[in-house]
Formats: sequence, C-alpha cells, structure tokens
Amino acid sequence: MLVPTLVELYERDLRKLREEINLYADEQSIWLIRGNIANSAGNLCLHLLGNLNHFVGTILGHTGYVRDRDAEFALKNVPRNQLIASIEDTIQVIKEALEKLSAEDLAGNYPTEKNGKIVTMMHMLLHLYGHLNYHLGQVNYHRRLI
Repeated sequence: MLVPTLVELYERDLRKLREEINLYADEQSIWLIRGNIANSAGNLCLHLLGNLNHFVGTILGHTGYVRDRDAEFALKNVPRNQLIASIEDTIQVIKEALEKLSAEDLAGNYPTEKNGKIVTMMHMLLHLYGHLNYHLGQVNYHRRLI
C-alpha cells in the first residue's frame, strides 16, 4: 500500500523535473549561474539523479550504479536530451527498486548508514523525497530567475 504511493510521488516529481528542464528557452540557460546562484539547474538535475540512482538504485535495487558526486556539480553543458533520458531512466530505477521492497523491508532499517547513523527505511525514503523536492524547487526558481 505504501510502495505505490512512494512510486507515484517520486515519479510525479521526477516528471516535474523533466518539465522544468524542458521549459528553459534554450540549453545554455540550463547551465547559467548568476549573482548568488551557486548551482545551475543542470547541475541540480545531475545531483538529484546521482543521489537517487545511488541511494535507491544501487543500495536498494542493486543496479551497480557508481556515483560520482563531484561530477554532478562539475559537469557542464550536458545536452538537454541526455538530461531528459537520464530522468526517464531514473524513474524506471525508482519503480523497480521500490516495487521489490517487502513490508518487512519497509518496516526495517535502511541497509547503510546515513551520515554515520542507522535510520529506518521510511526515514531514508522520506528524506530522499524531501531532498528531491528541495532541489526541484531550486530548479523552478532558477528557471524563472534566468
């Protein structure tokens, strides 16, 4: 019962990320940084995808994805169609990983420590969802400022 809700929410907001990236007038704008803006929408997108592919895909879904967090912020000018394809791939990874979770898995602890602490599976899945929403809001704001 809870897994379908989580899948729906993650998918909804990743599709919103795709929409935001598509709403930029041109690809160059996705990567602009102005004033006190520290991260471009492109880098925030890469960061969200890296985060979800690691914490959900690799740890829960055993996808073998290897995260390069530094590259999430260092890469520039990744083509929009590549970002969109990566968002779509991540949606599939989330669905497959979460749908494999049993009620027992959901009631237990997340398999690895988070910042040196053991947290429950629900704590981690809600944390990751909040992280997605936080940066999705930044992407939306970035787009409107640029």
